[in-house]
Amino acid sequence: MLQRELRDFSYRPGDYHHFYIFEPKQRKISAAPFRDRVVHHALCNLIEPIFDRRFIARSYANRIGKGTHAAVDCLQVFSQQHTYCLRMDIVKHFPSLDHAILRDELASVIHDEGLLWLIDRILESGEKVLADEYTMRYFPGDDLFAVNRPRGLPIGNLTSQFWSNVYMNPFDWFIKRELGCSSYLRYVDDFALFSDDKAQLWHWKQAIIERLARLRLTAHEREAQVIPCDKSIPWLGFVVYPTHRRLKRRNAVNFTRRFRHNITRYLDGDISFAELDASVARWINHVRYADTWGLRRRIFNQHPIRIRPVRADEAKDTLPQRKGRGLWRNKKWW
Repeated sequence: MLQRELRDFSYRPGDYHHFYIFEPKQRKISAAPFRDRVVHHALCNLIEPIFDRRFIARSYANRIGKGTHAAVDCLQVFSQQHTYCLRMDIVKHFPSLDHAILRDELASVIHDEGLLWLIDRILESGEKVLADEYTMRYFPGDDLFAVNRPRGLPIGNLTSQFWSNVYMNPFDWFIKRELGCSSYLRYVDDFALFSDDKAQLWHWKQAIIERLARLRLTAHEREAQVIPCDKSIPWLGFVVYPTHRRLKRRNAVNFTRRFRHNITRYLDGDISFAELDASVARWINHVRYADTWGLRRRIFNQHPIRIRPVRADEAKDTLPQRKGRGLWRNKKWW
């Protein structure tokens, strides 16, 4: 059925299901129906390799072999090699992405009319999804009708993550080629430039603001400061120094609150110990890239778990101390 709709150009995406997450900040997530997610994956499988070869090496988001921790590693290496850093990010990145600009960038590489038709259908399906997240900004040359420009990519679509890199790719090359900054990296809408010349970074900041305006994007200007690399650099949930890294306090506070809640759910029988353990393991796998051994030991020592009796449906939920009814402390969590 879906194949016929795509072949006959009669495919129409379904409605999104929306919900909010609040960590690290509030975001509106839009989940497409399963059949549409299949289409998104198929489209990305076709065109993503073509574009990925055009991306700069230090674009780290949503790419095979890249990711958050590789971006943190790169930023720390640059902080060891340079004296100053300019870190910037974009205001409401996904709600701001302009469909016409993105479509032109995609069409400059993709010439298959069927693929472009499918891209148009997916873009149209997300046109007003983030309208309530976007505050209208007018840019040089705009008239009053600029408010009607289609914009916004649903956070949750695989295509949105990929298209964000497509949208920002000309900007990345502007930094590398026109500004001549060799020590530059980006993760989605967070990016950092390094130099030994503080005045040069301030000059680059203004040039970046002007170039982002051509992409109909706005930077958080107040937060964009040139800072010495021997001071802390906030980056992707970590605080990075040339010699070590720390976890942002907010991350530890949020996890501790969530951990206490999951312990209560476990004691009430709402989740198994395996589910509790998996939630902890996911967090540890992220924060182990910073100096968090002492932090983990303190959190888990302060919140010991009292083992409850095993239910019939938890027969496979093995735990070495399961026969006891006392407190369980697991050093593997440290």
